[in-house]
Amino acid sequence: MERIGIIQGHNARHCADIELAKRICAGDQASEAQFVKEHIAWMRKLARQLVINATCADDAVQDAFANAFRALPKYEGRSSLKTWLHRITVNAALMKRRKSRQLRECDIDALMPEYDRYGLRVETPWPATETPEDIVTRRELRQAVIAGIARLPENYRNILHLRDIEGLDTATVAAQLSISESNVKVRLHRARSALKKLLESTAQELVS
Repeated sequence: MERIGIIQGHNARHCADIELAKRICAGDQASEAQFVKEHIAWMRKLARQLVINATCADDAVQDAFANAFRALPKYEGRSSLKTWLHRITVNAALMKRRKSRQLRECDIDALMPEYDRYGLRVETPWPATETPEDIVTRRELRQAVIAGIARLPENYRNILHLRDIEGLDTATVAAQLSISESNVKVRLHRARSALKKLLESTAQELVS
């Protein structure tokens, strides 16, 4: 019974999304305002995580809405409007960031772990209870994490944000970035290693 209720709820939302899209396409300004009001807050938050500059992030949100309204006539309801709009927002933010190039990026290879001839890691060991994923959730390290992510090359920054902050699964990230799932996994591993190295000194100071 519980599963039936979930399915019915999903179908109801599916139908509501399609009807809303139809009303907007027909020129219903109230429906358009409803659409913007319902989604603008989380879109702005998402864009500002992907684009550090707040003005560029807000511009990306405006671009995302413009792109969404142009694409609405082709919306078929295969995913929810929010999921559909999430992809559009990510793409708009990434495009805005490519154009702005406001971030100073590090060489990813220089941030990979180093090992001695015995295969032992040279750097100071990471605290046993800490990982890049855990640190993201700690308020006192959040700014350090955001700054560290901002220094990573764009391809790795995108992967880390979508997987570890947005919590999207590998298949979804691969589809959004138009790369293979294996490529997502490789980039994620390298991004986490690089972020780990950038954060080690800060993390040790805060957990000591």
